Amino acid sequence: MRLRVEFTTEPFDLDEVPAHALVAREVVRGAALDAVDVGPFGNTAEGGADAVLAAVDTMLRRSLSVGATRISLQINVIGGAPDSGAPDSGAPDPAAPAGPEAGR
Repeated sequence: MRLRVEFTTEPFDLDEVPAHALVAREVVRGAALDAVDVGPFGNTAEGGADAVLAAVDTMLRRSLSVGATRISLQINVIGGAPDSGAPDSGAPDPAAPAGPEAGR
């Protein structure tokens, strides 16, 4: 399963990058993640579930330890079914019920 994490750390400082923001960036850049995008108002990264969750744990702990007072994050499944680990093709599941019985 692949995940995308999006996060911001606060408080913001428009004059100087706060230590908590630098630490958070260091963590995601140093983790085994791909598609890392670091910006002034938000950060995103993608990777396998274990790598993303480990990076999030480290980022939360380290950012809080150096002054973050709020961390907002969102994690989305972007590939693979949560229970199978198989890539998600986006195609309908042929084993899923169709017609009037679907969704019951």
